[in-house]
Order: sequence, then C-alpha cells, then structure tokens
Amino acid sequence: MRINKYLALCGVASRRKSEQFIFEGKISVNGKIINSLATDINLKKDKVFLEGKELSLPSKYVYFKLNKPKGYLCTASDDRGRKTIFDLVKTEARLFSIGRLDYDTEGLIILTNDGDVAQKISHPSHETEKEYIVKIEGTILESELAVLRAGVVENGVRMPKAKVELIEVVNNNAKLSVTIHEGQNRQIRRMFEAINKPIKMLKRIRIGNIKLGGLQRGEYKPLNEYELYELLR
Repeated sequence: MRINKYLALCGVASRRKSEQFIFEGKISVNGKIINSLATDINLKKDKVFLEGKELSLPSKYVYFKLNKPKGYLCTASDDRGRKTIFDLVKTEARLFSIGRLDYDTEGLIILTNDGDVAQKISHPSHETEKEYIVKIEGTILESELAVLRAGVVENGVRMPKAKVELIEVVNNNAKLSVTIHEGQNRQIRRMFEAINKPIKMLKRIRIGNIKLGGLQRGEYKPLNEYELYELLR
C-alpha cells in the first residue's frame, strides 16, 4: 500500500495533506525518515511513525453526523483558543471532517476516521450536492434569483451555478433553499454579497442524500445504515 493512502486510512489527514507531511520530513518508516511518495508499506512488517508517534490502521471505522453550531471552527485546533467541532464529539478515534463550514455557519458536518472515503467525497470532482437554508433581511426579486442561479460574476469571474428557491418571506425576512456542488470558500455568502443581500443566517441541511434531520445544535450521532450506504456508494 502506498504511504499516502496508508496515512489517510490511519486518519492522519487526507492524502494530499499526508503528502505534505512526507515532504516536511515528519514521516518515518522503520526508523528511517522518508521523502518519496512512491514508498510502499508492508502492513505485516513495517512500522510507520508521524513525528515519532507510531501509527496504526483503525480497528473500526466510525462515521458521525453533527449539527455544527455557530462559533465553532472545523479545524483540529486553534492558536487563539477558539472552540472546534472536535470538542463536541466524544470518541477515541482521530476524526476529520468531510467538507467544512465557516465560523458563523451552522448545520450538517460529517466526521469520520476513514481518510480514504473522506478525501474522495470532499474532492470537487465528486460533485456532491450540498443544500443550505439562507435567511436574508427583506425580500428578493426574481431577477436577483436568476443571477444567483446563473452564477454571479465576482472580479470578472463567474461563480458556479446554483439551485436557488424562495421558500417564504416572513416578518420582512426571506428564507431560501440554495444547493451547490463545488463548495468554494464562503461561496454562498459571496453570492449574496454580490447582489447586496447580506446573510443573516446560513445553515447546511443536506450533503448528498444525508440530511441534518432533527439533530439539535451541538448534537451528533452515528450514521444509520441507509446514510452509511449513501456515503460509501
């Protein structure tokens, strides 16, 4: 097994991040630092270390869905001491998230120690649909919806198309469903900023066929049999 795949399966990081660890000289095999991505690991004989700590394949893979609250980061740690989503999940497994949400966005996050699956699903080529609920102040014109659907132009570059539907307008607040595939950095916030409609609330409610459901903020639970099938297929 190639070293980057082995590291990902150990839950260290994605294959790309694992490759960075190799280039930085943080990985050793049988006591020798390696710097080649072509290194193969013999699962029966080789011992692999990350900065001196021996790694091993998980005896069991775990898959959770979490309702991320606002005010939490999707990183493993923060140099400013802010809370992260990993503070919310009680497990001995080394987890990382499939996709991310920014600090002020809430909603569905999938967490796992299965690095291989996480990398495949997170890759843009997988084109996994992600659905969000958006609340803005005031109403929104049909012409503005058309701009969002076609892809807004930002600094001369057109952003990806999106599925956008107006759900309701209550107490001068519009509620919309927005579905995207690529998930560029702050993509939905940038879309609405481009039409001068700052977002008051942003929540992800679906990744592929896996839905947030009735999870309360900060709650998590293992994926059920159907959800796990949808994730792995």
